[in-house]
Amino acid sequence: MVGVRHRKGEEPLQFKPIKTRKIYEEIVDQLKALIFQGNLKPGDKLPAERELSERLGVSRASVREALTALEAMGILDIRPGEGTFVRQTSQSSTIEPLAWVLAVERNPVAQLMEVRRVLEVEAAGFAALRATERQLADIEEALKSMKEAAEKKELAVDYDLKFHYSIARATQNTVLLRIMNTVADIMHKTFRDGRQRLYDSPGMAEQIIQEHYSILNAIKHRQPEDARRCMLEHLNNVETGLEKIENSQGENSSEV
Repeated sequence: MVGVRHRKGEEPLQFKPIKTRKIYEEIVDQLKALIFQGNLKPGDKLPAERELSERLGVSRASVREALTALEAMGILDIRPGEGTFVRQTSQSSTIEPLAWVLAVERNPVAQLMEVRRVLEVEAAGFAALRATERQLADIEEALKSMKEAAEKKELAVDYDLKFHYSIARATQNTVLLRIMNTVADIMHKTFRDGRQRLYDSPGMAEQIIQEHYSILNAIKHRQPEDARRCMLEHLNNVETGLEKIENSQGENSSEV
């Protein structure tokens, strides 16, 4: 393992060389472990992207993907021109048991989407009433990044997650934000590949982007009922798309 000092006089942070196929997930797990163990604390600044890639023995693109995912989960705060900082401690003690339950459930997509409807429909309404100008800008910036990634055929799901998390922050409800953070992390870990395939399906990226713009516009115009309606419509469409992908996978595997 190689170490990176993050404070004078303290033990160096320990990173392990990455060897698995899903490189960004290994980076995410290592950084979350450092936070959970207290080696990285809220407010600490992470090493620069280039330094992390050298220490981990991976590409800068993989590091960037991991940092973007952690920011979307609300764990890191990426500040252009300043660096990347720890926002809050890991919630592994909550996430891991729930992830295990989902692994053995017969229909985890439907159950998670029900939870998202309970939380996010109301979150959109609260955001329309309470969002600050800065929070509106954060939601809009996440959507802009999502659109650019989709147009370049790059991973848009991380920015999608950031968009929804930014709405949760705009509710000004700390308890709701923490619950959303947990659900978002589970969704990201469990259905990331399926959600990306949804983006890659013909015409779906454009539809998803447009649905997000409808949600944003309702929030910006302080229309809580429209924001709730647009969010509900979007989540229903996502669930339908994910179910189609799961069903097609099941059919393909049964033919092998």
